[in-house]
Amino acid sequence: MDRSDHNRTLALAALFQCASLVKDLAWRGSCDDYEFEVLVGSLFAFDADTPEAVYREAVSLRSGLERIESQLQNGSKPPDMEITRYAIGLIFLERKLQKRDDMLQKLTDGLQGAQRQIDYFHITHESVIARLAEIYKETISELGPRIIVQGEQNNLSNPDTAARIRALLLAGIRAAVLWRQAGGSRWKLLFGRKRLIREAHDILNRLNT
Repeated sequence: MDRSDHNRTLALAALFQCASLVKDLAWRGSCDDYEFEVLVGSLFAFDADTPEAVYREAVSLRSGLERIESQLQNGSKPPDMEITRYAIGLIFLERKLQKRDDMLQKLTDGLQGAQRQIDYFHITHESVIARLAEIYKETISELGPRIIVQGEQNNLSNPDTAARIRALLLAGIRAAVLWRQAGGSRWKLLFGRKRLIREAHDILNRLNT
């Protein structure tokens, strides 16, 4: 993958979008259905070589691009630290995953098995989401430390909502993989934020014309 500002920005937008939807599900019990479908679908884009191919098109990541601006720029409104915590946690876990060949293989096998389910069910069918949640628990959760999701207890204890949250966290790992492949790092996030904000702004302007 080309290590460009454009690709890094779209990957980070996907990561923030996953984190935002996790928060929506945890506190409200619902999230944007289209964005959820796009993010879950990224888990099955095995051969895609650009973020646009993984997420269908850049417009699918509009809310994530807007989130980059609100999370990274020093404005009057402080960043949402809950979303920041989820995003940083996913980046950290993805780095740990890359050092575990056994977990990488288990994750690959699990996703290939889940792909066979979507031959019979829609990609957001509860059976598919339940399987993705299990894959997350069997792989990413085992790496530690686990991401602690805050929210309304009624939502967090609902099996369907909990499964959707775990599926999104797994999609967040996919976004973190893209972020790394595009040259992203914690240093880029810390010291390259102006370039990320500028690129997000430029992409949004192109989407709006």
